[in-house]
Amino acid sequence: MDQDAIRSVVENVLLKINQQQGNTVSPTFAAPTPTAAPAPSPAPAAQAHHHHGDEDCACAKKPGIGGTHGVFSCVCQAADAANEAFLKLKELGVDGRKRAVEIVKDLCTSNAEAWGKFELEETKIGRLDHKIEKLKIVDKVPGVEWLSPDAMSGDHGITLEEYAPFGVIGAILPVTHSVPTLTGNVINIVAAGNAVLFNPHPGGAKSAAMATRAYNQAIERELGIDNLICTIENPTIDSFNEICQNRHIAMMAITGGPAVVSAAMKSGKRSVCAGPGNPVVVVDDTANLDKAAEGIIAGAAFDNNLLCIGEKSVFVVDSVFEAFMQAMEKAGAFRLNSPQIETLSKLAFGIENTSATACSGAKLNRDLIGVDASVLARHAGAGHTTAELVFGETVAEHPYVQKEQMMPMLPIVRVPDFRTGVKLAKEAEHGYRHSAVIHSNNVDHMTYMAREMDTTIFVKNGSSVNGLGLGGEGYLSYSIATTTGEGITTPKTFTRSRRCVMVENLRII
Repeated sequence: MDQDAIRSVVENVLLKINQQQGNTVSPTFAAPTPTAAPAPSPAPAAQAHHHHGDEDCACAKKPGIGGTHGVFSCVCQAADAANEAFLKLKELGVDGRKRAVEIVKDLCTSNAEAWGKFELEETKIGRLDHKIEKLKIVDKVPGVEWLSPDAMSGDHGITLEEYAPFGVIGAILPVTHSVPTLTGNVINIVAAGNAVLFNPHPGGAKSAAMATRAYNQAIERELGIDNLICTIENPTIDSFNEICQNRHIAMMAITGGPAVVSAAMKSGKRSVCAGPGNPVVVVDDTANLDKAAEGIIAGAAFDNNLLCIGEKSVFVVDSVFEAFMQAMEKAGAFRLNSPQIETLSKLAFGIENTSATACSGAKLNRDLIGVDASVLARHAGAGHTTAELVFGETVAEHPYVQKEQMMPMLPIVRVPDFRTGVKLAKEAEHGYRHSAVIHSNNVDHMTYMAREMDTTIFVKNGSSVNGLGLGGEGYLSYSIATTTGEGITTPKTFTRSRRCVMVENLRII
């Protein structure tokens, strides 16, 4: 059979297949026609059409719905744009990633005051000085230097293992630290060679959009890549679900509460989840009480106790309890008495009493999250204070102990002995395995509590913030993946391990 006959048979078969599938376009085997180089296409943010796989995306058909410099209304368009940016970043290699990270760090630190003020005005929680400080310290977040390859060499050749990007990472932001978490995630994710699409908390969405625009504009000016960082302008539960289901999203990074963590883990995609925490402190009878008080106040008062690692309750051995309470006052905290704590608790948790049986019915009053200590003191009927933290004695079952309350109010629990303190602290931490602190000069006590708590971060004789490299050794991240076990996130968290093997060659020894 000659070539023309073969061509005719194939064309007839393909024509019948297409007709059965409802395709009216006839296949041809004509030689390809030479074409001129295609004209530059508009930036993904301005495109009104959608790509294959997004046929059910209604917003893609609406003119003018696209985004600018990473800020989008439509998830599928944002994901398309981020994917194109990822491919462009790939062409620039490690040097391109490194420069993008440098741009982000420089912009964040230089705009820390303005951006911190903007975020505080939008979210209305926390403290301005600490909002600014959280942005100034992003240089402590690790970048491309974290991705050194691993090499093995032996009689059978050499093996190299390197860390490759996933592609586009979908990420969720909390309202408590919108720009800091976004920035820390960007540094980790872009250093790993990925692009990112954020679904911020609605309460911090404007702050996220502001930083996203600024980062993309600067990166585009220098590297020619826009939309490396994308965010949804008006985020909802629906947009979160769309991100989880989008074909371009290879992995999810979650910083939030139990509900969003649970939803992400059911998405069918790999998820790195920084879930809830309720950090606890134990102070034993060997502790330096003045140092302990100073460290506890530094952590619990930081940004009005919005940090997930911030001290939320303290368990103190009875023999040093009163001395510790005096050390707290000496260090600048304001002490509430029992009636004042009762009054405040009724407002904070919507309950009439704070007995051991009341905690299950307690519901956190979100209007008090992240407010100043002076506001809490006033609600407690304690008058005016300029202190950064209020504190007072409670029972272990109190809602202020059992709930992750995120207020500058620290409950102090009296315990008969060290082991009882650790037991009650472990119960209050609820198995989140997030963070715990001990103040002690007894090495056996330190070891015992570390093993019992089994937390991701365990600080000895310091403030909780020391556990993130602030006054302690180590690096910083605003996403601590306790739920899924990755711990304090780094660029390596957002990579795939790839192995390349050369057999019986290249070993030079």
